[in-house]
Amino acid sequence: MAVKPVQVTCYSGHTYAERPESLVWEGIEHKVKQIEKEWQEPGARLFKVVTEDSRVFILSYNERGDEWSAFELTKG
Repeated sequence: MAVKPVQVTCYSGHTYAERPESLVWEGIEHKVKQIEKEWQEPGARLFKVVTEDSRVFILSYNERGDEWSAFELTKG
């Protein structure tokens, strides 16, 4: 499982990183179709998302570093 820095476009209402809308993974933009789960850990907001092409990712927003990272979950 490789965690990689990614660019994420997100909806930000009263707080930043409220809801991810898309991510750029390996140079390709993937639109988020569904957020399956979201949770917080100390210093981070995490999201399990499904993209429009049915790929599943865990997105992590590091609040201190103001950066996103992701890894792809594989079926199997």
